[in-house]
Amino acid sequence: MEKVTILVDAQNVYYTTKQAYGCGFDYNAFWAMATADREITRAIAYSCARGDPKQNQFQNILRAIGFEVRLKPYIQRSDGSAKCDWDVGIAIDALEAAKDSDVIVLVSGDGDFDLLMQKLETDLGVRTEVYGVPRLTAASLIQATSTYVPIENGLLMKK
Repeated sequence: MEKVTILVDAQNVYYTTKQAYGCGFDYNAFWAMATADREITRAIAYSCARGDPKQNQFQNILRAIGFEVRLKPYIQRSDGSAKCDWDVGIAIDALEAAKDSDVIVLVSGDGDFDLLMQKLETDLGVRTEVYGVPRLTAASLIQATSTYVPIENGLLMKK
């Protein structure tokens, strides 16, 4: 049985599905698809700690599905912009996971991950899958992965 590690950039998938479709990502449908006939070595969802009751509920749902939820503080800057960036954490976890995974699944459309996918594929011999919203996923990321799965239809919450 294939060993799989799942890494979800929850902020990215939240905003891209909302922008493209006006609805949310169906984590249960995704879990069923990404884990079918596979052994899960680790599943991590990366998010922000805002202390918001609705977000806390969402994080508990992720845990109930089977995700480990990793949180960073949500930082509101004086200029009004905000920050909660997990790119380095995701990259480190992916490189660590390559030691005992056959496949690494990344849920994100962020083009910054293209080099990571290339490294996993070419240098570490791990197959990669990227799930992302079609028109909001970087072309370089799609090209860098073994398998690209568009987030659409069955992976979206019903409106």
